[in-house]
Amino acid sequence: MIQNFLHFFADHFPLTGLHLDAASTFARDIDGVIALIFVLVGFWFILSEGVFFWLIFKFKAKDGVKAQYVAGETQSEKRWITWPHMAVLVCDVFIIVGAVWVWYNVKQNLPPAQQTVRVIGQQWAWTFVHPGPDGQIDSADDIALVDELHVQKGVLYHYKLESRDVLHDFSVPVFRLKQDAIPGRIITGWFEATQTGEYDIQCAEICGIGHGIMGARIHIESAADHAAWMSQHSPTRNVASAPSSPASVAR
Repeated sequence: MIQNFLHFFADHFPLTGLHLDAASTFARDIDGVIALIFVLVGFWFILSEGVFFWLIFKFKAKDGVKAQYVAGETQSEKRWITWPHMAVLVCDVFIIVGAVWVWYNVKQNLPPAQQTVRVIGQQWAWTFVHPGPDGQIDSADDIALVDELHVQKGVLYHYKLESRDVLHDFSVPVFRLKQDAIPGRIITGWFEATQTGEYDIQCAEICGIGHGIMGARIHIESAADHAAWMSQHSPTRNVASAPSSPASVAR
């Protein structure tokens, strides 16, 4: 129910989606919270500013008319503050419920992984360690690349995020994913891509003089394309297909 509510706002007020694709399972949920805040806060902002300027022009100073002092102590006067205040609190409840629901599902609830990748930030590059054909991280056929992450559409990934020096921030805008990388800690998060394509990865934490050039690319591939890429880049395959040495040929 909450998800449908947020998706309604994401679809009808596509603030983030005007500039970015939504390429993960939770991207529309986050877009929905942003749109919900925009609509509710925007409504009260326009209403309050409208009343504010209406009062200025309606009760502006007039020759021969003495200003009236309003203490705001009678019940009829207080209701102009109390009723809008209560309405704003009701709106806050909608925002809080939506935000907490999204936060829990994205940051606290960790669904079971189908694959795991290691993400390492350092001044000023990203290193991505992909599982090889055996599907397991930290094994002989791992594929390590700098500034290039390859994932398969429709597969739920866990990422193991770490930093080798200072604070970095692993940001994938089309996923609506943003997570600090903290030296001395390995932080586990998740994502599941919903469409193929090539997109930006950013460092969203100022990490030194080279922060502005610390960009990378994520390649979201179909099952067939990802299997082909994995086969071509697997270290074990390269070893197996390496040419024999001259000494062995001589023997």
